[in-house]
Amino acid sequence: MKSVCIILPALNEEETIGKVIDEVPVTEIEKRGYRVEIVVVDNGSEDRTGEIARAKGARVIDEPQRGKGIAIRKAFSTVNGDYIFMLDSDYTYPATSIPAMLELLEKGCDVVLGSRLKGQIERGAMRRLNLIGNYLLAMTANVLYITSISDLCTGFWGFRGEVIRTLRLDAIGFDLEANMFIEVARRRYRIGEVPIRYRRRETDSKLGSMQAGYRIGKMLLRKRFKRG
Repeated sequence: MKSVCIILPALNEEETIGKVIDEVPVTEIEKRGYRVEIVVVDNGSEDRTGEIARAKGARVIDEPQRGKGIAIRKAFSTVNGDYIFMLDSDYTYPATSIPAMLELLEKGCDVVLGSRLKGQIERGAMRRLNLIGNYLLAMTANVLYITSISDLCTGFWGFRGEVIRTLRLDAIGFDLEANMFIEVARRRYRIGEVPIRYRRRETDSKLGSMQAGYRIGKMLLRKRFKRG
């Protein structure tokens, strides 16, 4: 039986991890003929994140060295699946969009992004400055790598299983999405997008937007013009 694996990187997300797991449309995916596995990467949490995830039936991978990039690289090296999905554990991304993304993968896309900027952004979910920054980063990525994506920094991705095994990732933190995009674009993988509804975060953000935007822009430029 083919399988779908959903990866949830998590750092101190005890308030939301259970809600994200509960929202995964397991029954709907299983009706399409897939076995479903939910994997939570506990990235050094100091709360009950891992305990709650296990109680919900998820497999928990412990990665004490903090950093979203480190957590996802650990997950990619250990999980298997015909299709792999990744979304944040803060309940801002709708896991209910997985079937729509899966359908595009089944139809031939290699990678599918859950696009906030093509979809709906809930009031208060993203500051205007962040919204402008996201548009600029996507535009920069498209110019540098000759692509046509709308949302470079989305935390909601779907992959064919064989794709993740070709990605040479070195990101440590929240530059992960840019790192994945660069690898995907360089290999000329077919990228699809599904509009999603982006929700307001219920807990405090761990991301410094200006600093993260600078690192992402720097990575796009550095890797585009790197020699060798």
